[in-house]
Order: sequence, then structure tokens, then C-alpha cells
Amino acid sequence: MAEASQIMFSFPEIAEVLVKSQDIHEGYWGIAVKFGVGAVNAIGPSGKLVPTALVPALEMGIQRFDEPNDLTVDAAVVNPAPAKTSGKAKGITVPSPRPQSSKKSG
Repeated sequence: MAEASQIMFSFPEIAEVLVKSQDIHEGYWGIAVKFGVGAVNAIGPSGKLVPTALVPALEMGIQRFDEPNDLTVDAAVVNPAPAKTSGKAKGITVPSPRPQSSKKSG
């Protein structure tokens, strides 16, 4: 049987991946988690039935922050905008004209 494994990421590492996946190039971005709240009656540590809160994580995403903090990455640093071209078509090279022959016919 295969051994189970985990790969853990910090909050800024997750924010960086999501910033890149959304092609964001500016601003401070950090993770946002939407939680739900539920309740059940469960057996507690004492062995007695007790009301118990459930707090599931429902969604995860990113949100923009005004200031950097422990959750954020700077999109301009982790995903810089592509350099602007000078108007020439990218990847197209125009060949230089061939020199004219100096021989005269006749």
C-alpha cells in the first residue's frame, strides 16, 4: 500500500500561485478563506454528549490588501508584467537588404 504524503505551503506561497494563475501584476494580494458554521452533539473528552461547533473551510481565494502583511505577496515582484515592446512585432526579424552588384551589363 502506498504511503500517504502531504505537501504544505505557507499563506504567501499560496497567494503567489493564485496571483500568477490569475495573471495579476500589481498590488498586495493575500489569501482569503470563507468559513461556514455548523453544530452537532458529539461525545466530548469527558465522554459525555456536548454541543460541538463545526467550522468547515468552504472556499479559498485571494483578496487585495492596501498594505503588505504576513499573508500577502507583492504581485509586481512575484509576477512582473511582461516588458512592453517598441511597436515591432515580437519574434519577427526583418532581413537587411542585399547589397547590389556593382557589375554593369553590356
